[in-house]
Amino acid sequence: MATTALLCFLTCLSFIVLGASVPVSAEDRDIVAPGAKLTLLVGGFSFTEGPACDSQGNVFFTDQPNNRIHEWSADGKLSTFLEPSGRSNGLCFDTHGDLWACADEKNELWRISPSGRHTVVAAGYGGKLLNGPNDIWIRPDGGLYLTDPYYQRDYWKRGPIEQDSQGVFYLPPGGHTLNRVDADYKQSNGIIGTPDGKTLYVSDIGGGKTYAYDIAKDGGLKNKRLFCGMGSDGMTIDSEGNIYLTGHGVTVFSKSGKQILQVPIAENWTGNICFGGANRHTLFITASKGLYALEMRVHGVGSQ
Repeated sequence: MATTALLCFLTCLSFIVLGASVPVSAEDRDIVAPGAKLTLLVGGFSFTEGPACDSQGNVFFTDQPNNRIHEWSADGKLSTFLEPSGRSNGLCFDTHGDLWACADEKNELWRISPSGRHTVVAAGYGGKLLNGPNDIWIRPDGGLYLTDPYYQRDYWKRGPIEQDSQGVFYLPPGGHTLNRVDADYKQSNGIIGTPDGKTLYVSDIGGGKTYAYDIAKDGGLKNKRLFCGMGSDGMTIDSEGNIYLTGHGVTVFSKSGKQILQVPIAENWTGNICFGGANRHTLFITASKGLYALEMRVHGVGSQ
């Protein structure tokens, strides 16, 4: 969550207005389903974040100030999955059906079973507290990437920042010890990878940029390059390799880094995004007090 971050609001020629659909030009390809409208599914939350889709198409998301993880079922029903939730922020499902959570109440990384029982997997690096686990992505073999920015929380019972960077970590499959794979960030945040596990995208929301990497087999990152000149709170990817960024609405870039869509949302901040539903053609958007949906022609892939 980055309500104080300053992002560049980019406008493109074709966009979605709340309650109406405008197609993208043929040149940029129409990734939105014909006639689709942005829909508020449910509101009244304090701040929604971290949507993640399970294998059945159910979408789990957090209301961090209220310390809850909610579930929006594939058939359109809302329920509370876990309360309290360790002030969970970003979420991601693994191939075993466990939900991984950035539980920043005590700066921990959790693994949560389908029954709601949690295990603390990691809580520090180099003998020091993490800044505040924020977003995660799990690659096909179970290796996990974690962003760790510092946002002061009013519920913390800890001292000042202990880490010397706000970078990116890697957790090997089955491991409990985090490895820092890039410390060169002003404030890392949104993260997503390709379903083949070969490319990772990470946002430096503090620096107003998003980077792409090649992923090494051992979890290391190489060939860091600028993907686009925009930071992001949350991220996702679709079946055509387009990358979705959030902040002031949703901004979509092609895999070549060209902006192809802007979706304004009538909320103060758009925190995160994922594909869900039975066929993963629904884009779920957590934006401040609401959970929104937009039907897409493209669909989600991999862990979201």
